[in-house]
Amino acid sequence: MNRLVSFARSAQVDILLLGAAFVWGASYLAAKQLTEAGSLWGMMALRFTAAAVILALIRSIRPIKFSKADVWVGSAVGVGLATVMTVETNGIHLTSATNAGLIISLSIIFTPILEGWVRKFWLPKNFFIAAFGAVVGVAFLVGGNGLQSPNWGDALMFGAAVLRAYYQVVQGSLTAGRKLTTINLTIFQTLTAGLIFFAVDAPGTVNAASNYGSQEWLLLAFLVLLCTVYGFFAMMWGIRRTSASRIALLQGTEPIWAVFIAMLFGGESLNWIGGLGAALIIGSCYWGLGIEQKARLLRASAT
Repeated sequence: MNRLVSFARSAQVDILLLGAAFVWGASYLAAKQLTEAGSLWGMMALRFTAAAVILALIRSIRPIKFSKADVWVGSAVGVGLATVMTVETNGIHLTSATNAGLIISLSIIFTPILEGWVRKFWLPKNFFIAAFGAVVGVAFLVGGNGLQSPNWGDALMFGAAVLRAYYQVVQGSLTAGRKLTTINLTIFQTLTAGLIFFAVDAPGTVNAASNYGSQEWLLLAFLVLLCTVYGFFAMMWGIRRTSASRIALLQGTEPIWAVFIAMLFGGESLNWIGGLGAALIIGSCYWGLGIEQKARLLRASAT
């Protein structure tokens, strides 16, 4: 019975996080169009600050008092989020989309390594084989046009992959075992990130808000409501109920959704190698999720 309840809870978390991976995959096309109309930093300042305001309005329906832990943990996670996105964004700007997509997917492997080191609990070797299979799948999916020769952008993306893994592990550690409120945490996470991006380019933020037309505001609304309010709330909620390694593997499906949206709305196509990569990602993630869940249940029963 306990195993059945645990399975149901894991499935609930997985569905919410897969939804987040889907909208984040769709965010690439929307963000690309918005950065053509205004400052990248300005767009991110508007996105995260607006998300914090909306989350605060939702919280006002059934307000739960902000604790000191809510404030400092949420703010710390927000600083980490802004740092990861800054390094990742600059890396994407300096290298090809193919190189960037492949290198950032290495966080699927880095996360369980860091989490095992921090928590002194190592997942079975088969999990790492599954994670490697997902990375190979990403290589097939995004590498149809070939890889470019390495440059400084690739070094930044490698750093971003390590930072993303470290960020997820630290986020899980900071929230584990504490009496925290998910929506309060997410408010301070998004608000802190939004203020940092505003500080980086305040004039660009004002100009973006002034120059956006109706299409840009619709795209921004998509980024705010689905990719940020829902996406980061689901991430915060999920990481308090599962492992960073499981989340990293679920996020490994993000390139599939990015390609799917690009095909649906961006006029791109997918060859058989890309289709093989997508199948490899899905199969590897499914295998890895089963391994992680079994290991987590065995650890719980042993304690």
